Amino acid sequence: MQSRVALVTGCSSGIGRELTLQLARAGWHVFAGARRPQTLTDLAGEQITPLELDVNKPSHLRHAVEVIEKKFGKLDLLVNNAGYGAMGPLVEMPLEEVRRQFETNVFAPLALVQQCFPLLKASGHGQVVNIGSVSGILTTPFSGAYCATKSALHSLSDALRMELAPFNVDVITIQPGAIESEFGNNAASTLASTLPEDSLYNPVRGFIEKRATASQKNPTPTADFVREVIQVINQKQPPAVRKIGNGSTTLTLLKRVLPDRVLDSVLSGSFGLKKLSGK
Repeated sequence: MQSRVALVTGCSSGIGRELTLQLARAGWHVFAGARRPQTLTDLAGEQITPLELDVNKPSHLRHAVEVIEKKFGKLDLLVNNAGYGAMGPLVEMPLEEVRRQFETNVFAPLALVQQCFPLLKASGHGQVVNIGSVSGILTTPFSGAYCATKSALHSLSDALRMELAPFNVDVITIQPGAIESEFGNNAASTLASTLPEDSLYNPVRGFIEKRATASQKNPTPTADFVREVIQVINQKQPPAVRKIGNGSTTLTLLKRVLPDRVLDSVLSGSFGLKKLSGK
């Protein structure tokens, strides 16, 4: 029986790396992509093929598809996991940084679906898993750009789910809550470029840092999260959307039940904005 074939992006650490390992142990052949291929050398083996894959470089996407097509002629699973968040007040965030987040978190996943579609169709039962976020549902201060990219990815996933169904390609949106990863450290490191030294928000800088690392407060272990993702993938009729991880249900419930102005007030207080206005 031929191995099921997966392409996973963002495999240098965290979710992508753990997903690669668990899929390989389950018998999949996994093409593991990362911008820095040296982070993948220890993964190389019979079941795992590392790929240098910067999702923002079209040549890398084409090369990945060519390698998979040559070796297997099909792709059963594409996991768009690569992404990042830069935090800071939108009114001061460089537009270049906002564009970079959209390029990585929105345009790159769509580009990969477009490139991989012939191989997914050839599978006869292809799947696309887009890693969204609860942040795409509940927008918080100081993460507006990141939240917007995840909201956009959710919408793209909804459209793709309907458009690819006639070709037996399922599209699943995973909406994580707080998951153990390097996301918080990476988000915090971007503050040097997204928060000016003379920022109007300097009095609440600690709250901005708090938002950057919020996903690592009581996070769901990565291995547990990945096991649940694989359970979803293996279902004969997988759900269109699955929320997984600490806070993924509670935070979306707040968005659904609280009036907008009440939610604004709660979040503004939680992230120090009321201190700026003296309220």
